[in-house]
Amino acid sequence: MDTQQSKSQRDFSHIQGWGADLDHKNRPAYPMERTPPRLGGIHWTQPEQQPVRMKVYHSIERPSITPVFGTSVAPSGLSGKIRDMAYKLSENDLRHWLLLLAADRVNVMEGIGQDLLGGRIPNLFAEMGWKAELKHNPAGLARKALITSAVVGLGYLLIRRRRFR
Repeated sequence: MDTQQSKSQRDFSHIQGWGADLDHKNRPAYPMERTPPRLGGIHWTQPEQQPVRMKVYHSIERPSITPVFGTSVAPSGLSGKIRDMAYKLSENDLRHWLLLLAADRVNVMEGIGQDLLGGRIPNLFAEMGWKAELKHNPAGLARKALITSAVVGLGYLLIRRRRFR
């Protein structure tokens, strides 16, 4: 009985698709696989390495930077330091992404500060897309305005209340 039970446990041919990896004709990706794998992509050669003229962040899971990368804004200030901390963590760590979000918010504030120091008053309504929001989502804009007014008003009342104590 033991030998009969162990034999039936090993025979899974009654399961549809069982053993598909045994016959390469049954593997959908088999014709595309190569041993050794192709180098440099399918129909293109890998571009030459772009020169690095500033700090370029890359995942700690990658041994080096990609051949081509974006250079729109060099990391600087407090936001750059926050990004430095974020890229010391793995991409599967939630702290990595939360730090990057925080760095983006800090960078916005740094930009507003630079505008003000340069004698330019930023047009926050235009830069935040409020005109488009008014046109395409007036209810959402009204809700945001009410919530913002309530928070600012509450903050003002709390500060004022503290002064008179």
